[in-house]
Amino acid sequence: MAVSLPRSSGVQLHPTSLPGGRLGPEAYAFVDWLAEAGQSWWQMLPLGPPDRHGSPYKSLSAFAAWPGLLAEPDAPVSAQEEDSFRRRQAFWIGDWEEMAGRGAVADQVRFEREWGALRGYAAERGVRLIGDVPIYVAPQSADHRAHPQLFQDGAVAGTPPDAFTDEGQLWGNPLYDWPAVRRRRYRWWVERLRRTFELFDLVRIDHFRGFTAYWAVPATASDARGGKWQRGPGRAPFDAARRELAMDLPVIAEDLGVITPAVVRLREALGFPGMAVLQFGLGSTERANPHRFVNHTEDKIIYTGTHDNDTLRGWYEELPGKQREAVDAELDQAGVGEDDAWWRIVELAHASPGRVAMVQLQDVLGLGSEARMNVPGQARGSWKWRLEEGQLTTEPARKLRAITEKAGRVA
Repeated sequence: MAVSLPRSSGVQLHPTSLPGGRLGPEAYAFVDWLAEAGQSWWQMLPLGPPDRHGSPYKSLSAFAAWPGLLAEPDAPVSAQEEDSFRRRQAFWIGDWEEMAGRGAVADQVRFEREWGALRGYAAERGVRLIGDVPIYVAPQSADHRAHPQLFQDGAVAGTPPDAFTDEGQLWGNPLYDWPAVRRRRYRWWVERLRRTFELFDLVRIDHFRGFTAYWAVPATASDARGGKWQRGPGRAPFDAARRELAMDLPVIAEDLGVITPAVVRLREALGFPGMAVLQFGLGSTERANPHRFVNHTEDKIIYTGTHDNDTLRGWYEELPGKQREAVDAELDQAGVGEDDAWWRIVELAHASPGRVAMVQLQDVLGLGSEARMNVPGQARGSWKWRLEEGQLTTEPARKLRAITEKAGRVA
């Protein structure tokens, strides 16, 4: 049911972190840099209109792209192009137009134009695109307003206490009324996945464990500790999408957090690769920790860190002495030969048996905590990091390519 992935590697960078923050010349230059570095994938965050803090995980639409990414926001759009787009995207474009107002359809036509050109340019250079699908929609988003019957009242989304926060994470997103979604044959989810697969070659489903069970928090709660687990829909939305779209689903399951045997069984039954994050495994004394290098398996995408983690340099330099010694010892035992700790961790990720190794661009550049993309639960100050002009040079591309070739990950 899932696609087969070659042994390969890639780099995470959201388009807003490009020097211009748009799909202009800097995006094409980054594709060239990825090809020079021997990379097969460019992974990014959701493309929808972000919230007022810049978070793409609370977008005003699960379908529409953010016009703020356009390199040419004033490019002409014909009535014929708008009509064609309306026909092809009839399921959602009217809902988005009602919220976004005049010019909303033209903006989506412009995005389709620019995105298609960039994706084609990347494909010609052996670079494919990985997208990100948040499991939930934002409160009062176009989707929430247009389909209120699909969502619960009285409870909102979150996660229990975890490695990031003692109080859990109170996301506040509306929760699906899964029986109501089922009665409609999962049509909303099918159309959401259809739209996503039109834009990307591979897609990470954020908070995949929510399809087994999700953390429901009373809507009046001040933090997420008072939530409780509720049963999710299981594989049914994915089976519906596979039948309707008549395709193997190119999905990565973001299986981080409180992962039970039931979550593992669901992921394996669907054939989706999961995730392992080296920052969660290095120096760990927990033998069963799936993020430890010795526990990596082929059906995993190996990340040095995600957008929610500190940069490798920032993380390493803040480690307490004994933990840093444990990390150094583990890297020595693995035989990775780079000098800087962050480069050694990048090399370790590439040496993993996991099918795809993924690194943050900040880690390839050796940047500290000032370049961190997001601190979970902290709205202000996140999502702001941006590359400076001239910061992306040939030297790190050369170094990354050498590591990638050594690991047998260059296409």
